[in-house]
Amino acid sequence: MELSSQQPGLEKLLFRYNPASLPVPGAEEELQLFKQLQQDFSHQFKQHFPDHLANKTIVVVPSLTLDQEVLSKIKGALYYEERLLCLLMLLRMPCTHVTFVSSMPIDPVIVDYYLHLLPGITGYHAKERLTLLSCYDASPASLTQKILDRPRLIARIKKSIPAGDVAHIACFNTTPLERTLAVAIGIPLFGCDPSLSYLGTKSGSRRIFLKAGIQMPPGAENLKSYEDIVHAVAALKDMYPQTKKAVIKLNDGFSGEGNGVLTYPGIADKRDLFNWIHHNLYQAIKPVAQGLSVEKFLEKFYQMGGIVEAFIEGDIKASPSVQCRIDPFGKVEMISTHNQELGGDSGQEFIGAYFPADKSYSLAICEAAQLVAEELKHKGVLGRFSIDFISVKEPGGWKNYAIEINLRKGGTTHPFLIMEFLTNGHYDCTTGLFETANQQHRYYFASDNLQKESYKGLTPKDLIDIAMFHGLHFDGTSQKGVVFHMIGALSQFGKIGIVCIGASPEEAYGYYTKAVAVFDAETAPASGVMSV
Repeated sequence: MELSSQQPGLEKLLFRYNPASLPVPGAEEELQLFKQLQQDFSHQFKQHFPDHLANKTIVVVPSLTLDQEVLSKIKGALYYEERLLCLLMLLRMPCTHVTFVSSMPIDPVIVDYYLHLLPGITGYHAKERLTLLSCYDASPASLTQKILDRPRLIARIKKSIPAGDVAHIACFNTTPLERTLAVAIGIPLFGCDPSLSYLGTKSGSRRIFLKAGIQMPPGAENLKSYEDIVHAVAALKDMYPQTKKAVIKLNDGFSGEGNGVLTYPGIADKRDLFNWIHHNLYQAIKPVAQGLSVEKFLEKFYQMGGIVEAFIEGDIKASPSVQCRIDPFGKVEMISTHNQELGGDSGQEFIGAYFPADKSYSLAICEAAQLVAEELKHKGVLGRFSIDFISVKEPGGWKNYAIEINLRKGGTTHPFLIMEFLTNGHYDCTTGLFETANQQHRYYFASDNLQKESYKGLTPKDLIDIAMFHGLHFDGTSQKGVVFHMIGALSQFGKIGIVCIGASPEEAYGYYTKAVAVFDAETAPASGVMSV
């Protein structure tokens, strides 16, 4: 192809990025280049992160690079990319640029909504430092794969980074695809080296819990075959006769969607029980993901492996989590605690979260998480991750079982970032409380799954109009109110994310119930519609 000399801009764009000049994905050369980039990130973190006025660019790639078949069972999964729009709040730093890449274009109304929340920065100033790029591809492939398939898009990402800026990639999770993308763009990842991904699997989590010396449910890991599952399910009941249910988990499940639940029959004889398990296991497994057959579930299990563990029973129990961070210099931080709300027919689906976790067990799970984080630090883990627990109230107090490590951002990451950015506050793990910059305590309830059929058809503009009319918007003066996310999923799926911030847990949840009541009224039949 011959280019006219009168088209220097086009020539620069077409030849700035040449995928043929890069190493083969996964080859030793790529691994070495990635290692060099990550070493450079340590300098960037030390010199530029603490400086509010440093010239830096964050390239946000909110790809859920997970098993696409399991992910497809989550309604509106494509719009989970919008959860990281909270990182647009980094534009409150006046010399920071953000490049946000998505599968499909983000509605300008949604972008304006986030920029309006920025404290101390005008929308115009923030827009000047924001670049929005899209693959224009709504297929189920991961966003990172879509970007890698578009060399010109990679060229535009590189071009969006101003000369002289330090830059890094912020992503949802890190896999070999994200490593290849980092090398292609030539900037580091603020995340865990993909070579350590096993540590964030269900099997890897159990290994780390064992090394850290913390309690976890009885079970077995590193299972690969149907026979492995049969023997593990039988052995679990044999060793712990009081166990009523077993949970079969894919190593790389997401939001509970990679789990299957089995209820033991009331058979006392061990041999008869083993025979029942051997002949009936297939029919007895109930996958959590809606529409996922047992056949597909087991096919995924054979591909990625998994674990079997006891379903923890209890009259009073909670599902808390601890969010942690390890920086490039090995400093471990306990960032937040949450009470996760689980639901669905199996009680395994992530519905939402209360922040912070109840004081009755929050300090104890922070101590356990610290032990886990220290083990992960020694393995070389970098960035944000979370540790999930099941806590059961017993006569002598709460008993905490570590369930899994998520070496990625998760359902509790963006709500906390939203409140942290909006209030300039911090969580104190020693007190179990969050304190704003003006020394007030704040709490929130957050959900990614506020969904009803009646909400379908509401556009982003409709949402903003309704929220403004009914006083649901976050108020920067009182530092209370509602912040929405996953707004793009509302019209097609009737689904939206919500973070409700209040001065008490009751007030925070009160904002949620108010929002639900408002949406219900606004989408009721015509005779009951509230006028906006």
